[in-house]
Amino acid sequence: MKKNRYILIALLTISSLISCSDDFIEVANKETLTDSSFWQTESHALQALTATYGALHGADGSKWTFFEEIYVAMAYRGDDIINNTAETYGRTLASFSNTTEESGPYNIWQAAYTGIGRANQILEQVPEMEALSQETKDVIVAEAKFLRAYYYFWLATGFENVPLMLNFEVDLDNLFPSQAPKSEVWAQIEKDLIEAEPKLLLEHPSEWKGRATQGAAKALLGKAYLFQEKWGEAETKLAEVVGMDYDLLDNYADNFNGNSENGPESIFEVQFSGDRSNGNDERQVFNFEIAPAAFGGWELLFPSQWLVDEMKTDLDANGDPSERVYESIFFDDPNSEMYSMEAGENISYSDVALDLNHPKYFKKYSFNVDEDFYNGTNVTIIRFADVLLMYAEALNENNKTPKAIIEINKVRARSNAVPLGSMGKDELRNQIRHHERPVELAMEFGIRWFDLYRWQRGSTATESIKTTMLNHGKPNADNFTDKHIVFPIPLQELNINSNLNQNTGW
Repeated sequence: MKKNRYILIALLTISSLISCSDDFIEVANKETLTDSSFWQTESHALQALTATYGALHGADGSKWTFFEEIYVAMAYRGDDIINNTAETYGRTLASFSNTTEESGPYNIWQAAYTGIGRANQILEQVPEMEALSQETKDVIVAEAKFLRAYYYFWLATGFENVPLMLNFEVDLDNLFPSQAPKSEVWAQIEKDLIEAEPKLLLEHPSEWKGRATQGAAKALLGKAYLFQEKWGEAETKLAEVVGMDYDLLDNYADNFNGNSENGPESIFEVQFSGDRSNGNDERQVFNFEIAPAAFGGWELLFPSQWLVDEMKTDLDANGDPSERVYESIFFDDPNSEMYSMEAGENISYSDVALDLNHPKYFKKYSFNVDEDFYNGTNVTIIRFADVLLMYAEALNENNKTPKAIIEINKVRARSNAVPLGSMGKDELRNQIRHHERPVELAMEFGIRWFDLYRWQRGSTATESIKTTMLNHGKPNADNFTDKHIVFPIPLQELNINSNLNQNTGW
């Protein structure tokens, strides 16, 4: 979606009319978009679709909203991340001391319902557009359903108790909805993805890379089944993704350095272009946020000590940390190195150790050789390694542990980690939960915390988030109570909609 600008569609504006003094003629204001003037061409439909994707960055489409609000709220509570407490971003979320006024959850809520509203417009308007072929309509409608499902996935896992809006409302009386039962929200996620999947393309032309595909719908549906512990359905759907043309990249780091955007391992990504022309600033800023100050970075977040210790057990045949470890973190190890924006080359840990403010740093997304360091690297939502690990988890819960180990070893082999040997079901479950997934997927968007969330909310070998946090040395884990399992309903929403009820404990 990089070739388009995010376009905010003002469909509720009533066209102004210009009248002469004797009311002899009336001329429509062509600078104002209306329902009748906008939904006319394929370009209009694609602009609406682009705006729906644009909500992935936030309701305002801003990179700062995505990185400093949405990502922070999704990730900072996890045991794989330690935030820089000198910075205000997400500080109260990370310490489990936030109130209902915390901006991060509000921005997730706002972005999700912005995307849902735009998707609902497409679902109502595009089928009636005479200028589009039926095939074009089907694809655009399917993408809108995929996106609506994904935004509801944010809401279902983040807040649980949310309104289910399936129409684009213009009647003020309908703009204050009540919350729907959680089961209805999950059922709608499944319905949208099941309906979208057969209409989506297997692959888009190069100029439209990044738009949702059949594989993305299958993977998200499999993930939705996994979150509901529908192990049989999850196994079946994720197996379909495994049987498609996806593959693990030979080089683990290419998932994060821009060398293989929308490539063989990518299933769905948030798109960034790095475009700075005409006043645009379409970059992602992880390369600044995670890098040491000695390398020109801002040092906003770090890998936790538990994660580093766990990664040090992920070894190759020579007894050294695996490739995925060296490409995920920058740490005190003779083979650890990281790209320095200031030096313009990789620097070894030992050469800069005395200049570092912190003993360990994330390395993912740090590499960028643009002379101005304006990074256009995409941020992965679902990649094939994640699918293989989810598939393995479903297989294991379905008492197919030997087959699950085969799938995990595919992921391990890519990074030259020694293969797993024989394990029992319970042992492998723990291996998946607290080694394979965090070591492979650390810091990646919306993964670790929501893994912890689903393992507490589920009925299969239920794990207390607080116990895990305490065992893994998460700072301020003592502050955690059951209310922190979900976000509070934002106070801003409660203040304008009396039909909403606050989540328990908040």
